[in-house]
Amino acid sequence: MRNRKVVAAIVQAEVAASAEEGLELTRATAVEAARQGAELIVFPETWIPGYPAWLDHSRDAALWNHAPVKAVFARIAENSIAIPGPALDSLAAAAREAKATLVLGLSERVGRGAGRGTLYNSLITIGPDGTLLNHHRKLMPTYTERLIWGAGDVEGLRAVDTPAGRVSALVCWEHWMPLARQALHESGEDIHVAVWPTVHDLHQVASRQYAFEGRCFVLASGALMRASSLPPELEPHPDRVTGPDQWVLRGGSAIIGPDGKYIVEPLYDEARILIAELDLRRASEESMTLDVTGHYHRPEMFDFKPLRTGRRDAGAGE
Repeated sequence: MRNRKVVAAIVQAEVAASAEEGLELTRATAVEAARQGAELIVFPETWIPGYPAWLDHSRDAALWNHAPVKAVFARIAENSIAIPGPALDSLAAAAREAKATLVLGLSERVGRGAGRGTLYNSLITIGPDGTLLNHHRKLMPTYTERLIWGAGDVEGLRAVDTPAGRVSALVCWEHWMPLARQALHESGEDIHVAVWPTVHDLHQVASRQYAFEGRCFVLASGALMRASSLPPELEPHPDRVTGPDQWVLRGGSAIIGPDGKYIVEPLYDEARILIAELDLRRASEESMTLDVTGHYHRPEMFDFKPLRTGRRDAGAGE
């Protein structure tokens, strides 16, 4: 697979107001990216129904038994995606229509059962035939994210074969978990998808580091959101929000080569589909000097493997 070229795209757009609108926006932008030649199309962290930027930009977000926050959480839960379910079917149809592999972040809602009520910060990979190729749940929600999402598992911590090459993905601060990175490196990735709420300077560092360490291409994906899209129930934080048109999520999407250098420079404060042709042979070329799963690995000195059980929380996906 590493002897071919692949056209990859990142959709950087303002998040939709609801899951229904998000599904249609996903379909429309995926079809447009495919029209421009994309075989692999990537969307940001919790693209549906949108990242909860209010955790960082609103007052009183963590108050106990606070009615406005509970109302906002309930709306997130209502707009989260069940796997399997009708929304996933719509995304599968979008992949088939675009004839492309889709990787996108979403807030996942489990179905009825022992896990009822838990939400997860999840990533899914859908093949061009509509098949769900991978389903990853963020291992550990970051800081205030724990108010919303539960801790994930390693069942989806792997690269998978797609027509665009072997694709892996991590969510946000998972890129600072060394063992999570190594697990994906050892699963043999050609292209890594790094999803973020917004890819600010430090996130750019993590994304470039991942590309250099893994000797793979990295698609760093961020979303756009204005302050006017923050929940109306919550008072904006006066030190962080200056007006309704302020960007609270600025995008910053970028495409990075296996040498850690930009192929497409970061783009901020603008909606656009970023597209680049990736020559997968470059990953093999860069492995000559560093290969953390090969000649730079020393497996006789280190013993590591993800502890997979093949099971997920009761109630998930019902």
